[in-house]
Amino acid sequence: MAAVSSVPVPYPSYLRVYEPLAAFPEPERGHWARYARRGTAPTAQDELRRALAGLLATPPVAVPVQESADAFVAEVDGVVCVCPWRTRLRGWLALPDLAGTLPPPVLDAALPPVVRGQAEADYERWRERNPDARPWILTALWQVPVRWFVLFSDEEREYVAPGGPGKAPVLRYRTPMVQARRRVARALRTLREAREEGPLTEGLVEVGRWLEEFHPRSLVELDYGGLVHTLSEEFLAGDRSAADVAAGLAALRAGDGEAAGEAYERLTERWRAVRLRQHAN
Repeated sequence: MAAVSSVPVPYPSYLRVYEPLAAFPEPERGHWARYARRGTAPTAQDELRRALAGLLATPPVAVPVQESADAFVAEVDGVVCVCPWRTRLRGWLALPDLAGTLPPPVLDAALPPVVRGQAEADYERWRERNPDARPWILTALWQVPVRWFVLFSDEEREYVAPGGPGKAPVLRYRTPMVQARRRVARALRTLREAREEGPLTEGLVEVGRWLEEFHPRSLVELDYGGLVHTLSEEFLAGDRSAADVAAGLAALRAGDGEAAGEAYERLTERWRAVRLRQHAN
C-alpha cells in the first residue's frame, strides 16, 4: 500500500469531442439518448477516482475489465451531444506513456510488469476485433499541449472563478467542429509556408486526423480539468494561451518571425513552469 501511495496525483487536461446522437448507430444511439434524458452524468473527477481506485486493488487493475457506459453530455443549439468516456480504451492507449511518466521502481510497484503485460495482450486481441476504434477524449498530464490551443479563439474562452468551499474554478474552450478543423488546416498551411516544420506541425497533423474521425456537427472542448487544482486563481484568470497561439500564427503569416518567436516563447515558458511542478516537493 505504501508503494502505491507514492504514485503522484495526476493533474490532467482534456480535449474532448461531443458528437450528436445521430452519429451513433443503434443500439448505442438509444443507450445514449436514454442516458442523456436521465440527467445524472458523472464528472471527470468521478472517472479519475474510479481509475485511481483500481490501482489500490490486489492485484492492481491497469485498465477496467469492462468498458465504461458513461459519457459527458452537452446540448448544442438544441441538439443533444455526447462524449463517451471509453475509459478502458484510453487506459490501454495510455500504458505505453507510463514509462516516461514514473520512475521504474514506482511504476513496477503501482503496476507490476506482469499486470502491464496482460493489459497489453488484452488490448492487442481487442484491437484485432475493433481496428477502427478511437477515443473521444485526449488527455495530457501537467500541461495543455500548445497544439490544442490552435483549435480555439480567445473569444471562446470560459472562465468561472471558484464559487466557495469545495467549488473548483473552471477554465475551458468550446468550438464547433467545423471551426476547429478550419483552424487546424489554416495553421498547418501557415507553418509550412513559413518552413516551421517541427513538433507543433507534427502534433497538429495528428490532431487534425483525429478530428476527421468525428461527425462534422460535433462540439470540440478543451478543459483544463484537474490542472485547476494546482494553478493559482491569478494564473487561471490571466491565462490567454489561445490568444498567444493566434498572435504567433498571425505574425508568421505577416512574415514577422521575431514577433512569432516571442509569442511562442511566452507560451512555452508559461507551460514549462507548470510542468516543472510535477517534480516539485
